[in-house]
Amino acid sequence: MRLILSAFAPELGPLARKPPAGWETATVGIGAVTAAATTARLLAERRPEAVLFLGTCGRYDTRLGLFECLWATEAIASSLEELRGGAYRPSIEQTRWASTLAGPFPPHPVAVPPAITSTHEGAAFLASIAPAEHLELTGVFVACLAARVPCGAALVVVNDVGPDAQAQWQANHVEGSCRLVETLRDLGFFAGV
Repeated sequence: MRLILSAFAPELGPLARKPPAGWETATVGIGAVTAAATTARLLAERRPEAVLFLGTCGRYDTRLGLFECLWATEAIASSLEELRGGAYRPSIEQTRWASTLAGPFPPHPVAVPPAITSTHEGAAFLASIAPAEHLELTGVFVACLAARVPCGAALVVVNDVGPDAQAQWQANHVEGSCRLVETLRDLGFFAGV
């Protein structure tokens, strides 16, 4: 069995009601810490052979288009204060986790800050490490990698990071999630992992 995860049910799109043959679905909650704990529990309970995370994300600039699908090659834990030089992490702390599954979309690293970035200035800082922002991915990847379960993530861009992000996300996240799932189906991804 393979496991499809998302932060919450709407991001599973039509898979929430009917997962593909050989797959199960579950949600991990909002934020990296909750996602890590829930993913670890799900891995222990269900023992999947692989994990695919599906989600929506915001873009920092125009490198990605709205409703563009991407494959997260790496989840990068960072914050605005780190990038501004106002905070640092111990040198032995891991801050990057790589995908261990290949995916059908253009590959991109994804920044995972501790909270949603709400300013254009913040988006410009974080754009230096990745083109997109997502909140749960480090938690999912760290849990999978610790359990030695292959993992990957397909995301769809549904908003611009900044002051209008919440309204844009509200307007686009359901459609974006459905588009992401349909594109993966059209590409035959669920049959070939």
